[in-house]
Amino acid sequence: MLRFVAYDLDGTLIDSRADLADSVNATLARMQLPLHEQSVVMGFVGEGMERLIKRSLGPMHEERFEEAAAIWREEYGACLLKKTRLYDGIAELLERPPQLRAVLTNKPGGFAREIISGLGISGKFAQVVGGDERPRKPSPEGLLRLCRELEVQPSEALLVGDSDVDVSTAKASGVKVCGVTWGIGARASLTSAGYLCDTPAQVAGLLALLST
Repeated sequence: MLRFVAYDLDGTLIDSRADLADSVNATLARMQLPLHEQSVVMGFVGEGMERLIKRSLGPMHEERFEEAAAIWREEYGACLLKKTRLYDGIAELLERPPQLRAVLTNKPGGFAREIISGLGISGKFAQVVGGDERPRKPSPEGLLRLCRELEVQPSEALLVGDSDVDVSTAKASGVKVCGVTWGIGARASLTSAGYLCDTPAQVAGLLALLST
């Protein structure tokens, strides 16, 4: 029986594309480097802040990573909630059992908690864990540690996410996985997920099925 759900953040619970792209381009502008279209920046998202910034810089400018990281933290911290919103149906989904939930994201934990608080859903989660606080996904350690701390077995857990990184994390952890197609990741990258949902309402239905 399902007792615990871990959710990815960007592309799963929240649409943060515009703020992420704006912060990356503000960083590049301050460094006098070429800017990227939002769709290009979205291709860099999912494996943590370091890879986002390095990919945005490109191989010719990777040696400026430390400079870029400091600027990006400043720029993103200033625009975390300017355009970021919950996806339609997420607020309703978070009212559905099981009540034991967490967020497991590769985004820095401080930023993740600030966003979740600002969107009014912090009370829905037992924990919010960022990629700078535990080994980043697809390492299974963050998810397995959540299971241990919340006293559930991996077989009693479900990871919900929008990318192949989430699918790989769950499989390495022995946790069921639901791929969601409304986010940043490509549908084709989710075909090996145990479950595939196109809307939060479908996820709610899956939760009900797995909880019986």
